[in-house]
Amino acid sequence: MVVVGAVVVLVVAAVLVVVRLGGDDDERGRLERAVAFTPRDSQRILWTDWAGVRDELGADLGADPSAAEVQDLLDRGFESDLTSTSALGSSAVAMQERLGFSPATLEWELYTQSESGAALVLQLADGVSTDDVTDRLAGLGYAEPTDDDGYWVLGTDAPFSTEITPELVYLTFDDDAGLVIAGDNAAGPAEARESVRAASSEPVPDGVVAQLGAPLSAAIFTGSYACSALAMGNADDRDRAAADDLVAQAGEIDPLTGFGMGVEPGGSVRVTMGFETEAQARTNADTRARLATGPAPGQGGDFADRFALAKASAEGSVVVLDLDPVDGAYVVSDLSSGPVLFATC
Repeated sequence: MVVVGAVVVLVVAAVLVVVRLGGDDDERGRLERAVAFTPRDSQRILWTDWAGVRDELGADLGADPSAAEVQDLLDRGFESDLTSTSALGSSAVAMQERLGFSPATLEWELYTQSESGAALVLQLADGVSTDDVTDRLAGLGYAEPTDDDGYWVLGTDAPFSTEITPELVYLTFDDDAGLVIAGDNAAGPAEARESVRAASSEPVPDGVVAQLGAPLSAAIFTGSYACSALAMGNADDRDRAAADDLVAQAGEIDPLTGFGMGVEPGGSVRVTMGFETEAQARTNADTRARLATGPAPGQGGDFADRFALAKASAEGSVVVLDLDPVDGAYVVSDLSSGPVLFATC
C-alpha cells in the first residue's frame, strides 16, 4: 500500500481530528465541507469515503468487525484502487480492537499536508462517542492530561505504541464539538483545532473540489504543489524531451490553480484542474485532452494503457476529464504522483 505522509519532507507534526459533520441544510457535499476544515496552508489533501467504499464492495461489517473482516476490507479496497489515499492501513486492525473504530466503521477520512504540519480528519459513525474513546485510553498506556487543554500521551514503553501510527500518540478532546484531536507531538493540534472551528478554509479553489462530486477516494492538490509534484521535471532527460515535444504539439497550456483526481462509485475516475480564467479552462480542456490520450512519458507506455478518455469539458474555470480505467489499472494511485503529462504546468 502507498504510505502517505512521506512526500512532504517539511512536515513537522501530524495531527488527527475526529469530527462529526452536521448541517443537513448545507448544499455542499461532505467532501467540500470536510476540505473546509483543513488548515489554510494545506497543499495535499487525501480523501477516503469509508462508508462509500464499504457500500461499493458490499461489505456490511456491523459495529464490531473482527480483525479478519477489517483486513479483508483493506485488501479488497486496495485491489479496487480505493485505499491508496488512506493513512490508516497499517493501523486499522489495532485501531478497531483497541480504540473501537477503524476504516471498517468510520464514515470518512481526510488527510492533509502542508509545510508546517499534517492533519488527519476522521468522521466517526453514529454510536461512537469521544467518551467511548477516552474510556479505553488509560488501559492502553495513555497518561491522562493534567488540565483541560492538555493531552493524553501514549507512553513509549506501552505495547500499543508499536501497533499504531505516531499520529495517535498525543490525544486531546473537545466534547462540546465532538472532536478528538491528536498528533505525534503537542505542536500540531492547535492549527487543526482552529481550522475545524472556523470551518471556512479554502486551500484549493472550491470549483476543483466541487467538480469532483462525491468520490470514494480522491487526491487534491494546490496549484503550486501539483505543478511541483506532478511536473515533468521529475522525469529523466529523455522523457522530459519527449514531453516537451508532445506539449508543443498539443497547444497552449496554463499553470494550474488546483488539481483533483477521484474514484467514483462504479470505478470511473474524474480529474479536475483549476485555472485563473474561464477562457484558460476552455483552451486547456482541448490541450489537456490531447495530452491525456497520447504517450505517457515518465509513467511508461501510453495513457490509453491505463484509461480511456470518456469526456473533456470546461466547467467555468475548471477543466473536467472523465476517465474509464482499463481493467486492473490503478489510475489514482499511479497518477497521483508525478510525472503526469496532462497535469504539467
